[in-house]
Amino acid sequence: MDHNKLAVFESKYIRRIWHNDEWYFSVVDVCGVLTGSPDAGAYWRKLKQRLNLEGSEVVTNCHGLKLEASDGKKYRTDCANTKIMFRIIQSIPSPKAEPFKQWLAQVGYERIQEIENPELAQDRMKQLYEQKGYPKDWIDKRLRGIAIRQNLTDEWKERGITAERDFSILTAEIAKATFGITPSEHKELKGLARKNENLRDHMTDLELIFTMLGEKVTTEISQTEKPDTFVKNKKVAKRGGNVAGTARRETEKELGRSIVSKQNYLPKELPDDKNE
Repeated sequence: MDHNKLAVFESKYIRRIWHNDEWYFSVVDVCGVLTGSPDAGAYWRKLKQRLNLEGSEVVTNCHGLKLEASDGKKYRTDCANTKIMFRIIQSIPSPKAEPFKQWLAQVGYERIQEIENPELAQDRMKQLYEQKGYPKDWIDKRLRGIAIRQNLTDEWKERGITAERDFSILTAEIAKATFGITPSEHKELKGLARKNENLRDHMTDLELIFTMLGEKVTTEISQTEKPDTFVKNKKVAKRGGNVAGTARRETEKELGRSIVSKQNYLPKELPDDKNE
């Protein structure tokens, strides 16, 4: 899952989406964090009923926005902006309420700062990767890859690509031509069992480099030829990936090993005491 679509409070992920020029947060996720309920969805449904009976307009002001779930698919989810979320929090008896209010206000303020100075967004993402223990040189490549990816998606939008599914197909076309396997096969090789685990967050330096090459070349070809149909964009994506694929195969000959690696950044499991 894209880190820009997540916020973190006390190591808990809160899904969010930028809508109408402000952050909207998943109400279910917030309920889960504040209550510790094993079924945050049921808690929110009961809370909605109570708020409606009280005549509150809070529920009316929640928006059903599509957020990515744990299965990797997007579902319409009740979301609220900071103002409405404060009102919802007031209705939840929890000792975590006040720190959460402060956290929400800080997140909103940071987003305003990032709009005025986009470099701050990269700095914060860099800090997030550092906290997870990624090497600094890897982080630099990952952030550069994000910028190249953004340029590519902007270019595809210019060419009329708008559907999420089409973006996924074009991305897979580049990846398969670059590495000789599909992204899903690549994830399986790395042992990424959950659908929301981002493949690029588990790539090696060289995998990131060849990913960047394929996407950058695709962008350059597209900007030159301006493909005006999905089929044409798909052919351009394959050509861009082929350039990176050729470079990868030549590199593998020189190194005597495969670039496509099982290496990942999954947390290491602690040994079982009884086996020590």
